[in-house]
Amino acid sequence: QVSAALREGRVTPTELCQRCLSLLKSTKFLNAYITVAEETALKQAEESEERYRRGQPLGVLDGIPVAVKDNFNTAGIETTCASNMLKGYISPYNATVVQKLLDQGAVLLGKTNLDEFAMGSGSTDGVFGPVRNPWSYSRQYKEKSVPESHSEDEESNWVITGGSSGGSAAAVSSFTCFAALGSDTGGSTRNPAAHCGVVGLKPTYGLISRHGLIPLVNSMDVPGILTRCVDDAAVVLGSLAGHDPKDSTTIQDNFEPFELPSLTNVSKLSIGIPKEYHAPGLSSEILSLWSKAAELFKNAGARVIEVSLPHTCYSIVCYHVLCTAEVASNMARFDGLEYGHRSDMNKSTESMYAATRREGFNDVVRGRILSGNYFLLKQNYENYFIKAQKVRRLIANDFVKVFESGVDILLTPTTLTDAVPYVEFIKEDNRTRSAQDDILTQAANMAGLPAINVPAALSERGLPLGLQFIGRSFQERQLLSVAKWFEKQVKFPMIQLEEVKRHDHDVFQHQKSSFS
Repeated sequence: QVSAALREGRVTPTELCQRCLSLLKSTKFLNAYITVAEETALKQAEESEERYRRGQPLGVLDGIPVAVKDNFNTAGIETTCASNMLKGYISPYNATVVQKLLDQGAVLLGKTNLDEFAMGSGSTDGVFGPVRNPWSYSRQYKEKSVPESHSEDEESNWVITGGSSGGSAAAVSSFTCFAALGSDTGGSTRNPAAHCGVVGLKPTYGLISRHGLIPLVNSMDVPGILTRCVDDAAVVLGSLAGHDPKDSTTIQDNFEPFELPSLTNVSKLSIGIPKEYHAPGLSSEILSLWSKAAELFKNAGARVIEVSLPHTCYSIVCYHVLCTAEVASNMARFDGLEYGHRSDMNKSTESMYAATRREGFNDVVRGRILSGNYFLLKQNYENYFIKAQKVRRLIANDFVKVFESGVDILLTPTTLTDAVPYVEFIKEDNRTRSAQDDILTQAANMAGLPAINVPAALSERGLPLGLQFIGRSFQERQLLSVAKWFEKQVKFPMIQLEEVKRHDHDVFQHQKSSFS
């Protein structure tokens, strides 16, 4: 819609960019952005305006304001990974996905907040402070949440965004941009999408280039897409997918962008409900929503069957071993010699290394490096790392068997509960929280499958609840078509943010504010 408004001249890219920037300033308290690139954004908007004036826009994304998680390299704009280790680091090149967005004429507003080096599930552990969920300030939440005492101020009542791409999810949810990039290693795009009431897509491993995404776990990392509706996610995917000579893990074939068909008939579909996803800690609200969604497909004529993914229960332990092992390897590059923080300690090279890493990394990152190096010790390698790789294969094979049995799409919850208040969330350590919160999402990363979070309803507390669809490898079109059908049925309500009310409603009035 916004793209059509730009083409028809009802709004100019500069006006759109300025509106997003002023909205960004008025929602600064959310802490969704680490860096706002106001000057470059306005310059890009002017260039886009010139193209529209000549009647030669570069595509649907031309002039559309977007945001990028701060673990993607951006030339000329600081890339920090929310860590002291990279404070002040400016990359000499753009990540492939960032370059592709810019080549399509998108306007880059800034870099969004995250857990340090994307390690976490709350977007609370970055050096720039936690991200606040825009729904904490929505009318829906405020009407339902009654402070326990009059003295309990609104300050302590706000809820987390989920993580680690919480900044990107909050940016899309609060209308400051129309699409944002996240990264997804164990659910880091889908988890915050569920908590912030937006669409979060993790594509098939290898469909989108990882070049320029600062790695966490190379064998599982995938750039994720956050938008306000499924159609928009398909448009962004079409712009980003395809082979990249700079990333040897990308597919060799050319990717053909597709327009999503409007499914009217789901009777030919087979929807699998994995019984193992009825996990400990799953709230009764989400369980009931999951059942209702299955019922919705059943009533529409789809075949809904219970399936089993027997190795799911081992996936968290397996993920922990593989994740920390790859983290230990990836973090070795931050030694204070080539880029990033460097300690003043100059007794010896070794002491400089040690001091740099002690000062640059937080406890969470150091803890994962320590665990990973332990698993990779000569005497432990066979027992931990190799064994975890074998279990990973079994987990991937579970999915293969289910899909070979005729199931088209798996329907599961995305998170165990709705977003928890920050004061509750920080009572447990990062490791415990991540293990709990990744349980429903990370198996898709282990198997490299595409998965999407679709906002489905509001909880009793007035907060978003999402459901996850998992598809077959490289079958994004089918996955997104089913997600779009579901999205249309559930009619998820629009966030009622007081801050948005004060802004010109021209562009933001439509529930989804989509650009496709």
